[in-house]
Amino acid sequence: MEDLVEQGFAYWPMVLNAVKALVVLIVGWMAAGMISGAIRKRINATPEIDPTLGNFVASMIRWALIAVVLIAVLGLFGIEATSLVAMMGAATLAIGLALQGTLSDLAAGFMLVLFRPYKLGQFVDIGGTSGTVKDLNLFVTELATPDNVQIIIPNGQAWGSVITNFSHHETRRVDMVFGIDYGDDANKAKEIILKQVAADTRVLKDPEPWVRVTNLGDSSVDLTTRIWCDAADYWELKFAITLAVKEAFDAEGISIPYPHSVEIQKQA
Repeated sequence: MEDLVEQGFAYWPMVLNAVKALVVLIVGWMAAGMISGAIRKRINATPEIDPTLGNFVASMIRWALIAVVLIAVLGLFGIEATSLVAMMGAATLAIGLALQGTLSDLAAGFMLVLFRPYKLGQFVDIGGTSGTVKDLNLFVTELATPDNVQIIIPNGQAWGSVITNFSHHETRRVDMVFGIDYGDDANKAKEIILKQVAADTRVLKDPEPWVRVTNLGDSSVDLTTRIWCDAADYWELKFAITLAVKEAFDAEGISIPYPHSVEIQKQA
């Protein structure tokens, strides 16, 4: 019985260290999140600094603090920092091979922040995946699709893909094609389109709105319309002009044809 008690006391320092390590780990993890969050808010509150940079810096600080916490936890078990550094140096090659994908994402994250192909809040297409940029941290880029679905893209894949940034420029060109019947007056249809375009204040005057007959299709004469607007107005303006032209064509007797077939009967 005494031997069991002595064995229990022998394990007591190890149990105590384990409890201390758990407390340090939990407190350190929470503190790292709170500190990085405060830094993110502070940086994002400064108008001169891009919010994308604030998120990235906060992410770096969070992971650095977590690394310090892990070193402190190991120190509770008697592993000194100098010994830990020596161990890490000896294992660098193995860790690099095992985490080459993660290290690639980390390096790509620095490149994305350095060259800024996209920023928070911009609508982009990354390798065929479209969405609004919600976050850019050390390892991943987070997008939200128009129907609010979260998409996580590793930074390595993002940096290695074709990036299309729809929000980079302040203005965008809206292209629309309106088809009219061959029996209708193309010049009259052009005037109607330009009238509807001029009535919408979101359409920019420079460059000047442009309407041309661009194709003689199987069932219609196609008029291509090109107008410019602020990037934020792109979709709503396109929807509004499409409806306005449709209603104006109906009022002025301009037909919008649709594909149809004519059955030819053979004479006996």
